[in-house]
Amino acid sequence: MSNTISPKLRQSIINFPSNPARGQVTRFCQTNGISRSVFYKIKTRVEQDGADQALTPRKRGPAQAPPGRTSQTLEAMALQIRFDLTSQGLDAGPLSVAAQMRRRGVMPPSRATLARIFTRNQVVKPEPSKRPRASYRRFTYPAPNGLWQMDGTEFELDNGTKRVIFQVEDDHSRKILANSVSKTENGPAAIKVVSAAISRYGVPQRFLTDNHLALNQHRRGKTAPLEKFLKSLGVHTMSGQVKHPQTQGKNERLHQTLHKFLDAHRPIYSAKRLVELLEEFTAYYNQDRPHQALDTTIDQTPDMAYAATAKAPAPKPPDPTPKPTKPDRHVLGQTPPINDQPGGLISAERKVNTTGQIHILGCVIYVGTRLNGQVCHILWDQNTITVFDPDGSEIGQTPRPRTPPKGKSHRISFATKGFICH
Repeated sequence: MSNTISPKLRQSIINFPSNPARGQVTRFCQTNGISRSVFYKIKTRVEQDGADQALTPRKRGPAQAPPGRTSQTLEAMALQIRFDLTSQGLDAGPLSVAAQMRRRGVMPPSRATLARIFTRNQVVKPEPSKRPRASYRRFTYPAPNGLWQMDGTEFELDNGTKRVIFQVEDDHSRKILANSVSKTENGPAAIKVVSAAISRYGVPQRFLTDNHLALNQHRRGKTAPLEKFLKSLGVHTMSGQVKHPQTQGKNERLHQTLHKFLDAHRPIYSAKRLVELLEEFTAYYNQDRPHQALDTTIDQTPDMAYAATAKAPAPKPPDPTPKPTKPDRHVLGQTPPINDQPGGLISAERKVNTTGQIHILGCVIYVGTRLNGQVCHILWDQNTITVFDPDGSEIGQTPRPRTPPKGKSHRISFATKGFICH
């Protein structure tokens, strides 16, 4: 209440006699519509702070920053690191800034605190409707070389010419295994960059691309040169669903980060300069940049993640005179036999039929008609089966049933989480 008293009334209280007559204070308060407690608070402040200070309300809240508030020095460091990363075209979110602070020997605030610092200083735009990070459930192959992804992205030089950048990425670790620059997205260039990755890191079990003619033509009933090369090594080739780039989401996200980096280093007039920057970006991405999709508690980089787990065994090249086999209508492309070895996770892909079902391991699993025609990812071991949608989100997990009697199959519905044999 005393904070709402006008300066004029405060002056009247300050000038009020020090030894008033009986009832004089009461009548003054009634006339001016204030309480006696407010009157005496202002008089007391005159004695403590002086008449000049009593003319204005006392400030609310503590005089110093509240306990736990990030120090100005720490806040300034976080903002400077964010500025430096942004100016270099590098990711500058809270986790990236925190990793850089730890490398400088400074314990950073929490991710949420850094986000509030950036918002308060107006260096980021708040996005309250953005999906929270805690809701993400990523699909990742259990070991390096279990699946590689590749895609081409077009980049325009500052002289007006265009180039295509190929990047081969390991699904498990997000490590960039090889990259190259070519004039167009063509088969020989694709084979060249994949061969470079294989010579360094071995042969992958599976290889995922989009449906560009230079990369994968199985949806057209043909075989692209890259597919033929990979199949000669025993690699299972796959392609994403048409007009559904989320299947190659990891590679698409990598391209987004790359373009941001390259744009920050313009002008780029020659392919030679582009290759130099591409190598610089790859070294930073693999060795220095903690990846947010990996273990953030140890600032894990793609190099660290690739080395932390044993590689998936290389596939066996096909028999030169293979026996004709009937293709699995539920599998995208030519799926190799499932080697269900104890003690490890096994993975496969299955196409959802018109009734919303997939077939695997002697089971008919209902995932919903909304996924009709799309390809789901399945991981299993001796005890459980987990199904992911094409975006990598978990649909459900269920105990792995025992082998059913001959001629029957288990029916599993993630709507009921039950088993029905028929």
